[in-house]
Amino acid sequence: MPDRIEIRGLRALGLIGVNPEEQERPQPFEVDFDVELDTTAAGASDSLDDTVDYGQLTILAQRVVSDEPHLLLERVAERIAQELLAADPRIEGTRVSVRKLRPPIPADLVTSAVTITRKRS
Repeated sequence: MPDRIEIRGLRALGLIGVNPEEQERPQPFEVDFDVELDTTAAGASDSLDDTVDYGQLTILAQRVVSDEPHLLLERVAERIAQELLAADPRIEGTRVSVRKLRPPIPADLVTSAVTITRKRS
């Protein structure tokens, strides 16, 4: 089982949704992601060079939400997964959750979300 770096509660505004108002006015989203990789070398050396910089990974995920308009949460999660896997060849896989914090659904609903898991091919 690979080691895992976890990022929780990344918040960003984005134009994501199928309703016209969702494409015109940025809304809040929250992203969680994990990246799987071997952290043995970093644990021994205490050097950032021996692991991935999760600050940089967080910026990649934030840019997808903030800079890329999309219709579906599924697409946003897929794009984040693509960016994370492309960021460093040591990343073996990723799990990404994207939550819409104020979904325009006529029900008492706190969030709607999509979670995907992708492995390096």
